[in-house]
Amino acid sequence: MEGASMTGITLGRYVPYKSFLHKMDARAKLFCYVLLLAAIFLSFKNYSTSFLFSGFLLLMTVILLLASRVSIAALFKSLASLWFFVVFLLVVYILVPSASYTHVAFKIGDFPFYWESILEALRILLRLMLMVALSMVLTSSTKPLELTAALEWYMYPLKVVGIPSHVIAMIITLALRFIPTILDDVERIMKAQASRGVDFKHGNLKTKFYSLVSLFIPLFATSLLRSEELADAMECRGYDPKAKRTRYRQIHFHLSDLLWALLASGILSLFIAASVLHFDPFMSFWGLSVL
Repeated sequence: MEGASMTGITLGRYVPYKSFLHKMDARAKLFCYVLLLAAIFLSFKNYSTSFLFSGFLLLMTVILLLASRVSIAALFKSLASLWFFVVFLLVVYILVPSASYTHVAFKIGDFPFYWESILEALRILLRLMLMVALSMVLTSSTKPLELTAALEWYMYPLKVVGIPSHVIAMIITLALRFIPTILDDVERIMKAQASRGVDFKHGNLKTKFYSLVSLFIPLFATSLLRSEELADAMECRGYDPKAKRTRYRQIHFHLSDLLWALLASGILSLFIAASVLHFDPFMSFWGLSVL
């Protein structure tokens, strides 16, 4: 896949392609992204309804991933890099249940495992996957300069109170842009240290700690060097955060962008209505009482 990193992770990396997502105005994409993120974190009457609506979002997100030329394997590789956070969440939700949980799934000895704990952990994991997937769709189909322009456009009211919105937009864009670069550096340093005999996979906790130190120190030094080179490059090109900025390429809002924004607004409105009204499709349509 063009634009894919060595690790297969495309979060923060633009993938050039001619799709409707790539042609879409960056401001409309950012607007839809925020609305869909809000829809992900809405709560519903029960877990079954929550998984039903999340499944709809998951299906839509998979279609968007394929349209933006991001493979499903790249999504799971991105999630694999968050394995410690995922395991921590699962342990907290399953092993530290709420006092309100009553449906026991099984027991190990005298310790009960509740269905509510398992479903809550799965719901959090699904939300995390959707959040990462939508972020990959946004960054892989939007050029960094277009994303900067969109962020600056939305933060324009901050200029009224003297806050440099264009500087904030540039910082956010550079942070997103350097995610794949840092991940490539991690892989390169790990291979270099492994060739020197460092073992990142085996050993006790103390050994793994020293192994990680041998990774993070050169990574920190490399990141500082890259930031210094970036600052020099921007200065050589005449970048002045205090100067009035002009753009060679102008962004234009089209009717199709408005339709996509309305569609995202409609999806969020539907989700909010289902959440506020405690809508239960299983009870309403089939008369089923589910967890």
